[in-house]
Amino acid sequence: MQIGQVFPAGYEAQLSKKKALLTELFAPYNLPEFDVFRSEPSHYRQRAEFRVWHDGDDIYHAMFDPTTKQKVRIDHFPVACMLIADFMPVLLSKIQYNHALRYKLYQLDYLATLSGELLISMIYKRQLDNQWQDAANALAAELMPEWPVKIIGRARKQKIVLTDDFVTERFTVGSKTLAYQQVEGSFTQPNAGVNQQMLSWSTQIASQLSGDLLELYCGNANFSLALASYFNQVVATEISRTSIKSAQYNISLNNINNVQVLQMSAEDVSKALVSGTALKHIELASMQLNTVLVDPPRAGLDPDTLQLVSRFNDIIYISCNPETLAGNLQSLHKTHRIVSAALFDQFPYSHHVETGFWLQKR
Repeated sequence: MQIGQVFPAGYEAQLSKKKALLTELFAPYNLPEFDVFRSEPSHYRQRAEFRVWHDGDDIYHAMFDPTTKQKVRIDHFPVACMLIADFMPVLLSKIQYNHALRYKLYQLDYLATLSGELLISMIYKRQLDNQWQDAANALAAELMPEWPVKIIGRARKQKIVLTDDFVTERFTVGSKTLAYQQVEGSFTQPNAGVNQQMLSWSTQIASQLSGDLLELYCGNANFSLALASYFNQVVATEISRTSIKSAQYNISLNNINNVQVLQMSAEDVSKALVSGTALKHIELASMQLNTVLVDPPRAGLDPDTLQLVSRFNDIIYISCNPETLAGNLQSLHKTHRIVSAALFDQFPYSHHVETGFWLQKR
């Protein structure tokens, strides 16, 4: 596939290929049929990052082909949501002949929401001064009200925030609308439409469960908020301080009172629970922690965490790497059966695929 381009006519074929590969990979585990959750075939990403290329008076977005390492000019980017795709040429037209904004501009990062918010990070290879800030404020005012864009300027050891450094996304899950602060530079699921489907899938499982939930790698409380009403208590852990702050903000934003967030690694949580010690200020003796949700990095679950989750009655395992999930299943399948399996096409036209498994103790 040409970098930055999509081919909607071939979408179903690439999705069928992914399903076939997953079915083959997990064949030893006698899986139920995969539930397949489709992406929009174009304009599906809420995040995009580009190098900025200067060529005389011309200025354009660029990406680098991962195979050839060659620069590719990007004038049209149907991978990005319409809000980003439509705004990209507008932004370049505004800064092309504006020296204060263009000089040594190195990179542009875009973050958008389904709810219509847009944040731009302008990254420079020079220190930013009052002239830049004045020019950026003037640009923001000029873009209003058609383009209510939030602008951030970045340089080495420097960050200038004109208004906010976050957007607020809204996902509809069942009958609820949940609000999520998404902070510039921190992780969020890039395909918002598919993420909304992931939340709905996980709540359908949670509606069949009870007791309390432990969530590891909770991020900005993406799953915690959606699942909270199905459990008495939710204990969610994350190592990133920025994500923890967003999670706490989001819990308050949605008026949820049964979720507690701890800044702990999954490994530390595992050691604490195995040894029977408290998780910081939370006493576990009174809790019925019988369900665990994990959404680990590409490396999958480490041995200690794998041992921990095997003790739970129900495991909801969200994976961005089917290979490491298959490796973890070699152990988990000894104690748990697979009740449900899902394919989430977060990254169309690529080899990447997100999966979700519900495992229940034998």
